[in-house]
Amino acid sequence: MRLNIVEYPDKRLKEKSIEVKSFDANLHELLDAMNIMMLESNGIGLAAIQVDYAIRALILNIPDEDGAQPIENLMEIINPVVLKTDGKTVYQEGCLSVPKFYEDVERFETISIKYQNRFGEEKTLDADGLLSIAIQHEMDHLNGILFIDKLSYSRRKKFEKEYKKLQKEKKKGGN
Repeated sequence: MRLNIVEYPDKRLKEKSIEVKSFDANLHELLDAMNIMMLESNGIGLAAIQVDYAIRALILNIPDEDGAQPIENLMEIINPVVLKTDGKTVYQEGCLSVPKFYEDVERFETISIKYQNRFGEEKTLDADGLLSIAIQHEMDHLNGILFIDKLSYSRRKKFEKEYKKLQKEKKKGGN
């Protein structure tokens, strides 16, 4: 299974993802392919909608101290539901669907979620730091929200201007 990253301003990124009901070989194949795509793209998280599957599934692999992302650290989060949030923090985020753009976004400092794994088993998770940020970022994707949607009006205008400039440069370069 070969996947492609859906990039802004593609309207598919605005779609709300539907609940996963079937925890079968097709789901497992998609999750495995998403992990390969995420690692090849130097990402730490990827929502299924970003590879054109509008289902409530996301993966995360926060790099360790050496920058490695071993398979045993991979988290597959399906049908996540927020149980509790606390505090506020600001983190500079990027996104595989909005390449080459980074911006400070305010998020909850800690988050507790319940979710299912690839086999449909219920789990809970308490997260803080980068893991908390990444979960919130990817869960936003499941609801059709991009991190740039959280920017102030002036920052969003700055983004649009920079994005248009990047697109022009891309066309000139023939990429």
